[in-house]
Amino acid sequence: MDFSSFTLLAAGSDLGIEPAARGDADGVELRMDLADAPLSQLDAYDGDLPVLVTNRAEWEGGEAADTAERLDALERAVEHDAVTAVDLELAALSGAGDHDAGRVADRARDNGASVVVSTHDFEATPDRDAIADRLEDACAYGDVGKMASTARSPDDVLAMLGATRELSAAGERVATMCMGEAGRHSRAVAPLYGSRIGYAPVDPAEATAPGQYDLATLRSLVERLSSES
Repeated sequence: MDFSSFTLLAAGSDLGIEPAARGDADGVELRMDLADAPLSQLDAYDGDLPVLVTNRAEWEGGEAADTAERLDALERAVEHDAVTAVDLELAALSGAGDHDAGRVADRARDNGASVVVSTHDFEATPDRDAIADRLEDACAYGDVGKMASTARSPDDVLAMLGATRELSAAGERVATMCMGEAGRHSRAVAPLYGSRIGYAPVDPAEATAPGQYDLATLRSLVERLSSES
């Protein structure tokens, strides 16, 4: 995945969703921190869609303990041919925390995989300038800078979309979205402002983040909005 254009990922913890995702997704995100035997799943994977792997730490909203083993698993994952991208936390690359994820980014690039660098705010949405600053920091470490925040009002979504457009117009590759009901529509609208990645579960009951549309719905919304713009 080079994320040169919008890429829609089927998000989940089981690569068995891949056949059902093929009609709408450009790839699959495997949430290793939520999965049973994720490395064994990758060993057995023979699907058509490329895979982005995420092993989200507890302090960034995931379920993986912040140990060296979390990063060891990602290093092993990016060695699989089907894995063409990895998601790493900005804080884990910029010196925060006890373990440096830089080694995973290096291994991913050695294997031809892209690096998505993400940052989250589960409590609120910063102002536009603060969003832009965090996205710029993420872009400095990765091929795509990703930010997700919790929207409390339409103004929060406007701040996120404004920052998305600003960085995209400057040539950066960013992926943005607002979580929660107030920000749900941002997942369909953000690609119009330059966001390069969308996430959606095949089954709406298996959402991995608040406010996600199901995969078929998000694909339809993005395509309809793009054709009308």
